[in-house]
Amino acid sequence: MSIEMKTVYGQIDISNDVIATIAGGAAVDCYGIVGMASKNQIKDGITDILRKDNFSRGVIVRQENDEVHIDMYIIVGYGTKISEIAHNVQSKVKYILDKTIGLSVHSINIFVQGVRVTNP
Repeated sequence: MSIEMKTVYGQIDISNDVIATIAGGAAVDCYGIVGMASKNQIKDGITDILRKDNFSRGVIVRQENDEVHIDMYIIVGYGTKISEIAHNVQSKVKYILDKTIGLSVHSINIFVQGVRVTNP
């Protein structure tokens, strides 16, 4: 499935995997995010942190009634305020998607799948 956008020059089709990769990259840049978790916990294992080439596995892009909804599965660092991190991720992902591909996102749902303790 893809998102269709019409411009004065023609039509642009953007794959959901492209949107998921951009959203995942924007999320990992936020402070307090250790990485993306897999949305298929049983198959992939909850403790796995996805590498940069697999960001789309931790993000689900849905299109309902001409609205785009994004579900993100993240792992946060120990000692950080989870509500602030989630809000920062929502703001940054919405901003990056709007500025890079002109996509207006209706909702960004954050699912914290784990907390990672890092060594000092």
